Amino acid sequence: MARPEDLLRPMPKGLYCEPGDFYIDPVEPVDRAVITHGHADHARPGHGVVVATPQTLAVMAERYGPDFAGRAEPLAFGETVVRGGVEVAFAPAGHVLGSAQAIVRGLGQKIVVSGDYKRRADPTCLPFEPIACDVFITEATFGLPVFRHPDATAEANRLLASVRQFPDRTHLVGAYALGKAQRVISLLRLAGWDRPIYVHGALERLNALYQREGVALGELRPATGLRAGASAGEIVLAPPSATQDRWSRRFADPVVAFASGWMGVRARARQRGAELPLIISDHADWDELVQTIAEVDPGEVWITHGREEGLLRWCELSGRSARALRLVGYDDEDVDGVGEGAP
Repeated sequence: MARPEDLLRPMPKGLYCEPGDFYIDPVEPVDRAVITHGHADHARPGHGVVVATPQTLAVMAERYGPDFAGRAEPLAFGETVVRGGVEVAFAPAGHVLGSAQAIVRGLGQKIVVSGDYKRRADPTCLPFEPIACDVFITEATFGLPVFRHPDATAEANRLLASVRQFPDRTHLVGAYALGKAQRVISLLRLAGWDRPIYVHGALERLNALYQREGVALGELRPATGLRAGASAGEIVLAPPSATQDRWSRRFADPVVAFASGWMGVRARARQRGAELPLIISDHADWDELVQTIAEVDPGEVWITHGREEGLLRWCELSGRSARALRLVGYDDEDVDGVGEGAP
């Protein structure tokens, strides 16, 4: 009987499947890569072949240009590709547009690699789908019991309450370009904000991609034409780094907000200069992580990139076989750059 490690094992470049000769989310260029989603710490350019959902391939093309890989091979949800006797398929991860869990079958084993995921409702992407498996490889970004995220709709309502309270100020919201910005916009629309939302130029291309993929974002306008005299009472979205640079000085006494799961940590909020921290996360919190493991009910749990020790201890106390992979090269959030292809 083959071991799970015979099918998929951690290597310096990432998770490697030797029978199929491919990596999942490799941190360096490889001959063949299976990519779970388009965030820059998981989807790097320069691979020979990239297998990903059509939406993730579109994201990579927007961020890195059409020649981001030697060849792109789209794999839609519900489809399967076979290489070296190993089957690879995708299931929705609920993280960002096109995000997927990688399902790897071979040698009598079924391993699911979660990639980054969340369990909360999000109109900008397909919801997470629990997949029964022998080994579940889960992220652990918020893998400590202290991380319990509030309802994202309530956080959007907090932002709108602040707009009503300070109508003479601009509300400048820091949000990462892929996934977070579009989710914040959608939350605001669901909360009743039907006025134009102004966006930094670094967000425009991915906003347009989401709209082409059928995600309704309402009326968006470039923030560059919005001056201090006209910006009072408006909502502006920008990459987090732009909320602290000269670009932000054009707005009327801005209330700086920042949308992230880390905003529940006061030191992080202070570091970001956030007057209005918004706890809106695209990762599973502690309760969602343990809920997911219980639902999937795998024979083994492998834990990667994040607070591995806390989730490892929970698995041990729950009588579940678990190990920490301690992969390196994955960040807690998307790239904090104003340019689409920032490293």
